[in-house]
Amino acid sequence: MRTMRLLPLLAVLSLTACSQVVPEARAQQAQDGERADFLLVDKSDRTLWVYQAGEVIRTYRGLQYGDQPVGHKRFEGDEKTPEGRYRITYGNEQSSYYLSLYIDYPNDADRAYAKGQGRSPGGLIFLHGQPNGLPFDARVPGDWTDGCIALSNSEIAELWSLVPDGTPIEIRP
Repeated sequence: MRTMRLLPLLAVLSLTACSQVVPEARAQQAQDGERADFLLVDKSDRTLWVYQAGEVIRTYRGLQYGDQPVGHKRFEGDEKTPEGRYRITYGNEQSSYYLSLYIDYPNDADRAYAKGQGRSPGGLIFLHGQPNGLPFDARVPGDWTDGCIALSNSEIAELWSLVPDGTPIEIRP
């Protein structure tokens, strides 16, 4: 009887473990030894630059943000994309969007600010592809995320292979 109650918990734990891909496995997919060591997003230019050893190795344009793209994310539900320095902490193959890379928002300052206002800072911010179920090359028009940064599916697939866990990301206004 006790085993029967543990089965759902074990199933959840195994799914969680499967959804977090080992960073080296992702990075080994990159061609010619390319591996990101820094990501820079300029929200106003809608551009993401991927750096390795101080050199830009990829550029992605036409990024999509939350429904309220101007300004720094402060609270859960404000649909803004964070600004500041964070890290990519894991990749999720089983996302609701075609591949996703988790950005470790909120940081300590984000949490402190929200707490001071008696609110939650929110979370679950990702670099990700388009919603599952769309044709691979389709793209939702405009800004539509809840604060994440969306790319095309082919772009996130390439980025997925370049970005190991722990990679710093700076998101500028």
